[in-house]
Amino acid sequence: MTQSSHSFISRRTILRGLGVGLTLPLLDAMTPAFAAEPSIESTQRLIAIQTNQGILPKYFFPTGEGRNYEASPYLQILDKYRDSMTVFSGVSHPEVDGGHSAEKCFLTAAPHPGMGGFRNSISVDQYAAERIGHLTRFPSLALSVGTKQSLSYTQSGVQIPGEDSPSQLFRRLFVQGSQQEVEAQVAKLRSGRSILDSVGDRARQLSRKVGPSDREKLDQFYSGVRDLEKRLHKSEQWEQQPKVEVSMNPPQDFKDPGALIERTRVIFDLARIAIETNSTRLISIYIHQNDAKPNITGVDTGTHPLTHHGNQPEKLDQLRLIEEAQFKELANLLGGLASSDAGTGTLLDQTSVIYGTSLGNGNSHANNNLPVLIAGGGFRHAQHLSLGGNHDYPLPNLFVSVLQRLGLETDQFATSTGTMRGLELA
Repeated sequence: MTQSSHSFISRRTILRGLGVGLTLPLLDAMTPAFAAEPSIESTQRLIAIQTNQGILPKYFFPTGEGRNYEASPYLQILDKYRDSMTVFSGVSHPEVDGGHSAEKCFLTAAPHPGMGGFRNSISVDQYAAERIGHLTRFPSLALSVGTKQSLSYTQSGVQIPGEDSPSQLFRRLFVQGSQQEVEAQVAKLRSGRSILDSVGDRARQLSRKVGPSDREKLDQFYSGVRDLEKRLHKSEQWEQQPKVEVSMNPPQDFKDPGALIERTRVIFDLARIAIETNSTRLISIYIHQNDAKPNITGVDTGTHPLTHHGNQPEKLDQLRLIEEAQFKELANLLGGLASSDAGTGTLLDQTSVIYGTSLGNGNSHANNNLPVLIAGGGFRHAQHLSLGGNHDYPLPNLFVSVLQRLGLETDQFATSTGTMRGLELA
């Protein structure tokens, strides 16, 4: 029996490495593969954004607490959406340290990313995608600015490549492939289903040879295989349906390494349109700033060198210009969602937009007191929640609140201790 079990585990490992992009997370999570589809009026979405070089705390955090807080310079840029936004202070990911290493953990909260042998865990967008991703053509989108990396990680901790090409993203979202391309993709999906058939057959054969406890585990495994097969069938159906037509002109890619803000603007626009057309309901966006000088008047060096400012006024002034430009793009994204009618409210009411960073202080590489806010999503906003004490409050609690808002019955994600204190539904 031991030999058969080892053979079976080997088949699982092969399945993951066959290039069909499949994992079997539901065997571990033991949750239903398919959530009930909500009505379009009650549909909730998620856009999670991280900028990787930190955000200057003194220009982000407001003065005062609760609903009567005094907006900081950056929050003043978002003042039009104050009633649709909650700002947090005193939050972090428990045990997530390592300075820039923490970037990969913004949506996962996996501890100690700087240590040897670190293995990431699933990101909150992919946790949701496993459960509701089948309801849209694209289960999720992992987007990026200035990098091929992303914030999105699978159940096994593998990073999903980031899409940083606006032209390719537009084609993927809205350009119908040729009949040959569609047929090729359908054939690939059917091949994946065939692989699952053989794995499922193996599970059934083994279940006749093992005891009750192992048989129950194999039944769970087989159930997971069937659920994945259903997902592949759903993906095949999407491939055979025409894509949504949009009036936006196909965007061009940017060859200029300094086009930080320009890239951000186009990726934000495409993210908004993807949400508007219900092409997906789950988006992560990783804004990767490097040593290239952004195309911003008054800035003469790259973002990363400026984060090591040593409190020098001239460096702080330039870094503020860059971050102000980024907050203006965030304001444009919120404005686009707020101006889009979603039946029973605006699209912003139905989209949780999380914006933040894994660095509480880019100069010192601290990973506590993270600048983070959430807008939209149907929460009761217009407040500053100061949650820190001797130890920062767990940011994963925010993810639990958002997951519940997405319709998932869960009270735990990563190192959470519950839902986000003080963040209630409107």
